[in-house]
Amino acid sequence: MNSDVLRWLLAQLGPDTDPADLTQRYARLGSAHDVALEVLNERIASLVAEPLKVTVNGVATIDHTANVAALERRYAQVAAANAPDATPKDDGGGVVAWELLTRPRR
Repeated sequence: MNSDVLRWLLAQLGPDTDPADLTQRYARLGSAHDVALEVLNERIASLVAEPLKVTVNGVATIDHTANVAALERRYAQVAAANAPDATPKDDGGGVVAWELLTRPRR
């Protein structure tokens, strides 16, 4: 993984993300895009695994629903973004020509 890919990952996931962990994931997955989506999936899963809202009457309320929504929006942004190591996809968008032959008339 080169420094451009690491900078892109840190920009997408936050500067507190462990670069060694990102490097290991990149070696396993092979693309920065897949690494970013995997990390975001893990963050969403860890928030959803715990109760999203806890209320202690008259004392405190802790609500993580906005955090989950923000991570889901971030996931959609990263899914649509182009990573610096992405290769252009071959969409087969070339020109195709067929020769049309006339049928014999009656």
